Amino acid sequence: MAPLNKALAESCDFIDEVIVDSGESIWDFASRLRALNIDASITLFSNTRISFAQFLARIPKRIAPATKIAQIFYTHRVKQRRSEVKMAEFEYNLELTKTLFSNINFGYEKPLLAFEDAKEIYNVFCINNDIEKKVIAFHVGFGGSSDANWNLDEYEELIHTVLTENKYQVVLTFGPDEKELYEEMQTRFMYYNVVFYFSQESIRYFAKLISNFNLFVSTSTGTYHIASLVGTPTMTFFADTLFASSKRWKSIGDEKIQSNFMIPSEKIAKEELFKEIKKILFSF
Repeated sequence: MAPLNKALAESCDFIDEVIVDSGESIWDFASRLRALNIDASITLFSNTRISFAQFLARIPKRIAPATKIAQIFYTHRVKQRRSEVKMAEFEYNLELTKTLFSNINFGYEKPLLAFEDAKEIYNVFCINNDIEKKVIAFHVGFGGSSDANWNLDEYEELIHTVLTENKYQVVLTFGPDEKELYEEMQTRFMYYNVVFYFSQESIRYFAKLISNFNLFVSTSTGTYHIASLVGTPTMTFFADTLFASSKRWKSIGDEKIQSNFMIPSEKIAKEELFKEIKKILFSF
């Protein structure tokens, strides 16, 4: 697991231990794994380093999708043909567990992650930012994993739709590597009652904070998945292709509170969708 996600994973009560690949030599990494006496492993995203380390660690049962040359180091290779997008990525991941437990029940409580002190975190945030209304948040950044998004002018128009209604407090969120975007949006909304949150705290703090928001609006990227993980209603934008669609990248959260929209490439269709989304925001 990547170090960034460690604290978030440790917050899940169904996870007992988190092991981070710290980038040491593959032999040292394999030694760490071997010392844990692991009986079986399921690899969701495989590469040569991860597969070979498990092989060196002598994990008896090693399960992974049957893709890439790395599959030669696994004992069980599952053919999935994910490019056909017959289910979402997380559902393909869950399917891998059937190799170990053929009768496994894929039902789970939602939201998957809850924090006892989330309300306290949110209350302090509201006091510090003079927030007295329910919150609609916009994360306007493109993100490294998204394939389509509105441009900043279009986001500005969507945000003005919510501001005009004057029912909700608008919060704009930004990741630690989005300082220029943060400053740009501050300039655009200099004279409006908008709260700007530039994330400098941990990913756990961010998850606790947005778990109290009434709606989280963004493209399909990591922030969307965190919002859904903690049970926040989402409005999310995807590219209008099967590879980048909500069918493939819908979140693991409750589908009833996910509003997913594919942004078409054709200008006229895009304009019509934009009008529809504005109406939804105006009546939210």
